[in-house]
Amino acid sequence: MTARIERPLSPHMQVYRWTLTMALSIVHRATGIALYAGTLLLAWWLVAAASGPAAYANVQAFTGSIIGRLIVFGYTWALMHHMLSGIRHFVWDLGYGFKADEREALTWGALIGGIVLTVLIWIIAYAIGGGR
Repeated sequence: MTARIERPLSPHMQVYRWTLTMALSIVHRATGIALYAGTLLLAWWLVAAASGPAAYANVQAFTGSIIGRLIVFGYTWALMHHMLSGIRHFVWDLGYGFKADEREALTWGALIGGIVLTVLIWIIAYAIGGGR
């Protein structure tokens, strides 16, 4: 019989202590996927706008519903979060922000900034009449 060779195992996610940086890195990937689906909604809106008033009214009826508004709000948040998280990754690619306090600041900035920008965009949209 041959002796069994003990190989080192890569640690699984359960071994690591979860951090905000780790969680938001995963959320960054998820928002990238969500942006694909949201872009289909944007394409539907553009095609409907080019197709005529009846098609455009259908899209507006959907996006004006509670479900539609929630989806568009989620798309807005995904876009803002993905953008800010992408800037965070770009800063890391430049070789900056790897110290623990810098890493935490960038992560909190992306999280809070995405929420704040989303709410701000929706407040401005409603203020100029986009929420009728």
